Amino acid sequence: MAAWAGLGYYSRARNLIACARTVGGDHGGTFPETAQDLAALPGIGAYTSAAIAALAFDEPVAVVDGNVERVMTRWLAIADPMPAAKEIVRSALSPMVPPDRPGEFAEAMMDLGATICTPKNPASSLCPLNEDCRAFSAGTPLAFPVKAPKKPRPTRHGSAFLARRADGAVLVRRRPPKGLLGGMVEIPGGAWAELEPEAAPPFKADWQCLPQKVEHVFTHFRLLLNVHATDCNQETPAPGDCWWAAAGDLPEIGLPSLMAKVVEAALPGIMRKSGGRN
Repeated sequence: MAAWAGLGYYSRARNLIACARTVGGDHGGTFPETAQDLAALPGIGAYTSAAIAALAFDEPVAVVDGNVERVMTRWLAIADPMPAAKEIVRSALSPMVPPDRPGEFAEAMMDLGATICTPKNPASSLCPLNEDCRAFSAGTPLAFPVKAPKKPRPTRHGSAFLARRADGAVLVRRRPPKGLLGGMVEIPGGAWAELEPEAAPPFKADWQCLPQKVEHVFTHFRLLLNVHATDCNQETPAPGDCWWAAAGDLPEIGLPSLMAKVVEAALPGIMRKSGGRN
């Protein structure tokens, strides 16, 4: 997790190791060869399982990525908005997959979307499917795929408590293995909620709330954190599941970008001085 810090999508790191362990432990070190069995592995969904099955194992299964969705929704003028239209696309594409060359067919469909049937300025006159393409006939290729209205990104609030010991060490703890930022190291804090929740500090001290909140944008919501800071003497014990991390170790222990922002807000320059990310 430390090597993955700052990259986001932390569940992918957890799924990679979980998938490797499942293949090694439950499948004798050999990958399953069908889309159905592949989809049962951690971190492998409908698209990835179908792509592996078709390209690696010649299973005649429909591979549907964003490029294929665009080709099919334009070709058939599918008016249903995404993501609901995914199953319509998959059902329409499945009978077209040739049993003898499913991998090449998948690659051809994806390449068609990537090079000809592009999101903007599609080269429809060059498309080998344009004679039967309903959107091309109607002159409306840019109307597809139909996108569902974007939901407004909500804002959540929370608190973080940064304690620094006299020797410069910072109090940290590890988040639960599952959930957002699962398994990553964090500055202790409370829950995140739409209404600013009350949060108890990890121990009693002279906590000072910084005037500026830390803002971080996740895929589905915007987060605003109140950062409370305090200095401690050398003998202050680490409470509960927390521990003291030396300042020089902060860049190496797996702080996600959000928590690096919290540290920088309370201790400007410490991540750069310690060799961390700018």
